[in-house]
Amino acid sequence: MALHSAGAAFRKAVQEESPLQVIGAINANHALLAKRAGFKAIYLSGGGVAAGSLGLPDLGISNLDDVLTDVRRITDVCDLPLLVDVDTGFGSSAFNVARTVKSMIKFGAAAIHIEDQVGAKRCGHRPGKEIVSKQEMVDRIKAAVDARTDENFVIMARTDALAVEGLEAAIERAVACVEAGADMIFPEAITDLPMYKQFANAVKVPILANITEFGSTPLFTVDELKGADVGIVLYPLSAFRAMNKAAENVYTAIRRDGTQKNVVDTMQTRMELYDRIGYHDFEQRLDALFAQQKNK
Repeated sequence: MALHSAGAAFRKAVQEESPLQVIGAINANHALLAKRAGFKAIYLSGGGVAAGSLGLPDLGISNLDDVLTDVRRITDVCDLPLLVDVDTGFGSSAFNVARTVKSMIKFGAAAIHIEDQVGAKRCGHRPGKEIVSKQEMVDRIKAAVDARTDENFVIMARTDALAVEGLEAAIERAVACVEAGADMIFPEAITDLPMYKQFANAVKVPILANITEFGSTPLFTVDELKGADVGIVLYPLSAFRAMNKAAENVYTAIRRDGTQKNVVDTMQTRMELYDRIGYHDFEQRLDALFAQQKNK
């Protein structure tokens, strides 16, 4: 096991902050901003990788290497434990799932969630989802658990069965996943608080609530979710959506007005950027190096 276990750090965060707020970070810069804001764990969305890094919809088009590129960039600069969306495991066999798990650990991720949709997956809050059999999902979890090179690495099972087969079937799948070794459960597109409590009572492991905007799940507060025995609250793309809207407004204004003067007050300043990424620390090291060379 590695000397530093990102998985252990994620588990510790879940124990210490109840429920743990996990915020989406679309890139390394946002990971640093999330840490500065006080979050104890961050998230990389599969839909965010598809839309943000590739400009494509979240329909199973992105692959393992696409996600690993963003994982590495984030973990290189930010030590917050990172939960990663690996869709259905990036392949049709247990070997693919195993490769995904080993790669995520190697690249510094703390946890993954793997879902029970078919390979041609859809966003969890869109209609028309199709899911694999309960046994196939159990096999995915077993493959993921068996592939761990760090026993603390977190395997989270996501089920999209609520919208397809109903609440009882979704809970039954979640229980089967825990029996197969899943550490935590992510019931997707939940529509009311009592459902979370039913999942928590049934599986007896931490439950994640995906509080994504403009989806099927109401924007419940942390206190409301705590009352429903939720252990983790996820905000997967909140900053990404705000960033996109701000960018559109700036592009429109500059094209329309022929100047950025009217939107400068909406921008992060140069000095704010330098502060957030530690620019001056790097520059001081460079200055010291130049000074040494001149004194030789």
